[in-house]
Amino acid sequence: MDETRNAATGATPFATRPPEPDHSVLTAEELRRYRDAENRFRASAEARTILGEPDSGATVAWQRIALPGRDLPVRVHRPVSAGGDRNGLPLVVHVHGGGFVGTAVQCDWTTSHLAARLPALVVSVEHRLLAPDSPLADAADDGWEVLRHVVDHAERWGVDPGRVALFGESCGALISALTALRAREAGLELRAQVLVNPAVDVTETMLDHPSVAEYAHQPAPALPLLRFVRQLAVPPGADARAVSPLYADDLGGLAPALVVVPTRDALADHGRRYAERLRAAGTFARLSEYPGAPHAFLTLPGLEPQAGAARAEILAFLRPALA
Repeated sequence: MDETRNAATGATPFATRPPEPDHSVLTAEELRRYRDAENRFRASAEARTILGEPDSGATVAWQRIALPGRDLPVRVHRPVSAGGDRNGLPLVVHVHGGGFVGTAVQCDWTTSHLAARLPALVVSVEHRLLAPDSPLADAADDGWEVLRHVVDHAERWGVDPGRVALFGESCGALISALTALRAREAGLELRAQVLVNPAVDVTETMLDHPSVAEYAHQPAPALPLLRFVRQLAVPPGADARAVSPLYADDLGGLAPALVVVPTRDALADHGRRYAERLRAAGTFARLSEYPGAPHAFLTLPGLEPQAGAARAEILAFLRPALA
């Protein structure tokens, strides 16, 4: 049974953003404190000037889903007016970015807009963040199990299990890509997948892509962050290829993909190469590049003018797919 918690849909009170730590010497306790402080900021009223305000055409509320061995929070965006689809809305399962820090709240500007304008039920997964005791495989399980749960209980959620899409950003796009692979193996048909600035390689070649060298230290210090993410994502002795969609044996038969790549991003070549591999396997993949945009541009509409165009493109891609 789902345990529902009605939370305030607005931002939390003012919070000060913590200074970014030195990831090369960060202890587990320091990581926890930094993550908590940073996520408080991302959910604050102050951050809304950067992250954007939710669309008034959708309600936003937290809900907890009972999964095997744990309760997981999800942020649910439901259109205020859905017409005849009220009891059978399309479903978009969204996974926020941030490997070791991040929250579904930071994506309200985009996810609430999609809920209102598609219209659709958008369920954003507050997945387990990377930590010494929480590798990428845990977060990947969260993405898959939320999708499976909502589809299995479609009537309770008011969604149409035949009209489902995935949408992820950065590390969330990695989780979404892994979820698409698991859905194919389970026989769960998806209509679309949207992967924004995806990280799709956490193997030893993660840092070998040309864009990583080009944007290693500008416009932001990406290289130490990527090293830290890989360190947390794959414990010693684990198979990095198992959580690296770029190296999946078979990328055929997957949902049509929109791969959004900001060009001023260390991970730009991750997205480009993944789109190439999808196409080579016979899966439709549209690669859309945003010249000069930095990594997390879609979550920064207050700073990045191309965020609006990207959001509009995602809406235009999903609307016919979920019709």
